[in-house]
Amino acid sequence: MTDKQPSLDFGSRELPEILSILPLFDATLFPKMVVPIVIMQRESIQLVDEAMSKDRTIGLILSKNSEVKSKYTPDDLYKFGTTALILKMAKNEDNRAQLLVQGLGRFKVKDFIKGKPYLQARVENLQDIETKSKEIDALMANLIGLFTKVVEFSPGLSPDILSMAKSIQVPGILADMIASIINSTLEEKQKVLEILDIKKRLEEVTRLVNYQLEILKLGNKIQSQVKGDMDKKQREYYLRQQMEAIKEELGEKDKTSIEIEEYKAKIKEKNLPQEVLKEAERELDRLSRMHPSSSEYTVASTYLDWMTSLPWNKSTKDNLDIKKARKVLDDDHYGLIKPKKRIIEFLAVRKLKPESKGPILCFAGPPGTGKTSLGRSIARALGRKFHRISLGGVRDEAEIRGHRRTYVGALPGRIIQGIRRAESNNPVFMLDEIDKVGSDFRGDPSSALLEVLDPEQNFSFSDHYLDVPFDLSKVMFITTANILDTIPPALRDRMEVLHLLGYTLDEKIKIANRFLIPRQREAHGLNLSQISFTNASIKNIITGYTREAGLRNLEREIATICRGVATQIVAGEAKSVKINIKDVYKFLGPVHFASEARARPSKPGIAMGLAWTMNGGELLFIEATSMKGKRGIALTGQLGDIMKESASAALSFIRANASKIGISENFFDKIDIHIHIPAGGIPKDGPSAGVTILTALVSLLTNKTIKKDLAMTGEITLRGRVLPVGGIKEKVLAAHHAGIKTIIMPKWNKKDLEEDIPEKVKEEIQFYFVDEMMEVLKIALGK
Repeated sequence: MTDKQPSLDFGSRELPEILSILPLFDATLFPKMVVPIVIMQRESIQLVDEAMSKDRTIGLILSKNSEVKSKYTPDDLYKFGTTALILKMAKNEDNRAQLLVQGLGRFKVKDFIKGKPYLQARVENLQDIETKSKEIDALMANLIGLFTKVVEFSPGLSPDILSMAKSIQVPGILADMIASIINSTLEEKQKVLEILDIKKRLEEVTRLVNYQLEILKLGNKIQSQVKGDMDKKQREYYLRQQMEAIKEELGEKDKTSIEIEEYKAKIKEKNLPQEVLKEAERELDRLSRMHPSSSEYTVASTYLDWMTSLPWNKSTKDNLDIKKARKVLDDDHYGLIKPKKRIIEFLAVRKLKPESKGPILCFAGPPGTGKTSLGRSIARALGRKFHRISLGGVRDEAEIRGHRRTYVGALPGRIIQGIRRAESNNPVFMLDEIDKVGSDFRGDPSSALLEVLDPEQNFSFSDHYLDVPFDLSKVMFITTANILDTIPPALRDRMEVLHLLGYTLDEKIKIANRFLIPRQREAHGLNLSQISFTNASIKNIITGYTREAGLRNLEREIATICRGVATQIVAGEAKSVKINIKDVYKFLGPVHFASEARARPSKPGIAMGLAWTMNGGELLFIEATSMKGKRGIALTGQLGDIMKESASAALSFIRANASKIGISENFFDKIDIHIHIPAGGIPKDGPSAGVTILTALVSLLTNKTIKKDLAMTGEITLRGRVLPVGGIKEKVLAAHHAGIKTIIMPKWNKKDLEEDIPEKVKEEIQFYFVDEMMEVLKIALGK
């Protein structure tokens, strides 16, 4: 190791104009400052060796890049550097040299000289531009003051450094010394090195020291806060641990902490969505700070119960075996071809695309046609959980969306409650009687259902109680309705409507044998050997004791017979009973409904129409009579405005076409006409009786009797056009049930027969499809 000190006077020494350049990458050297340097490059070591053999003077320049290079080029270095004197040098065994150098003065590179393995440069030695002024003295005093505070906030800086700084009287050296000590970037220190104007250098160093002082103050503040928080938490921790130990010794385990730990475990186990997890943890944190006797404690714990019991990620696996699903549907229900076909299609799509969204189905039809039970059957076929809620009479929006937690006794809405009970996020969810939803000052539930029944929105359904989104897109929603007119259009547009219309006589007989009788037999404790029904007796019950599109009344009558048979068996009057037509009379009494079509006398002025009601189709008899008078017309039977208008239109058509029909053109001058529709206690309205009214009037005026067993439906215009009407299947089934053999209907309704009417019904009834009223009159009255 070479430690011989150079015998040179640094203050009076003349600096060379050609220097060997040693690049620095991790330090900046200022004049009069001493720094240690480690060098590893072969060229740099050769440079130091040659310098040590001469005057020990080298040039140090900072590299623009902080990465260590094996060889530097002029472009890698700044233009300004420091002339340095090597005070000490030591070489290690691993070809590494350690230097202790002292800065002599600043220089600026004029150009680089080639010829050596290391860099050499022709330089211009620079002198500080010194001026004496009060401003510079003030800057020095301010800088010393700031540096004093930096030393106070920096435990790593020795107080001796502050003493050294205060002893320096030369402004430039003071600025250089402080700039070399403070924690600033190499680029900032290089900038200070390049400033020759003393005032500007002092200002720049003051800025750097100010910045460093702010960082130190902020760091000290953060450290104090953290230390205070840590001390507080440690104190709380020790106190809690002591409290736990005391309670454990006394055998008093804190129930609240146990409950909070249980909630923590449930939240972790549930794997909640991120937004839900954040809300649950926030509520749990609030709960942990509450006293168990607080009313808010119960609110928070109830909320956490709901959050941790909902099936956020729990689904049941769909049964995608189409054959098995079809068998389940057929076993549970006879007929209902369209709904079954739609469910099978859904399963097929689900098999090809598992992430497909569930349909929103609406089963519309008369009561007792199997809408609700079909929903259960669909759930069984899919292998899903089933939940049903009834919306009949619901008027409060909170029933759907839930109550805010600010209310006493608040709960989620029925949708979220149903999901919780189903214990899966993809059940078959039935919304029964959606056509009977009301609205009042508490809101409109049907508007809240718009989000529930929209696959584009319900993936983030927001219940007011939960206040976090729940994904309903996997739920298969099925709604039921008797009529569609009362459902708001926006809500009806979101649903795929499947019409469950009435059953034919043959379908009812088969359903009674396959489902209704076995169910009632079991419900009354009877077996097959104790009670059986003939098909004739079932047919007699259907035609004589019920008048409905569905099956509820039929099942009630069968139940009545089963109760009677059970009474006989228990009393010992019979061991087994086979129900025939006579037995039906014995158990059910006289026939409730006679065939109106056959009971009505066939006279001029009486026509049979077909009407639609929410309970199915009905026969509608229209009677017309005339008397002496003058242009008077009376309408009775509790008719609505539309039916009254149909009667006026029919009379106007007859008067305009009297000669074609074959009656006097002034027939109305001396008579009054009275049109009556029996069952006056039942309101009747709609345009589909127009054809029947006109036919009854023509029959009266021409004194011709309408063909027997003929019924008709259709709307008329003043020009005699026959327009299409609705409810064709219900009307045709009602006519078939009553034994009608001929039906006249608008030509536009022919397509309804092809889609909905069973083949057997079409074979037993002759249909006439018409465009004009004259065609109707020719068919009904003859030429």
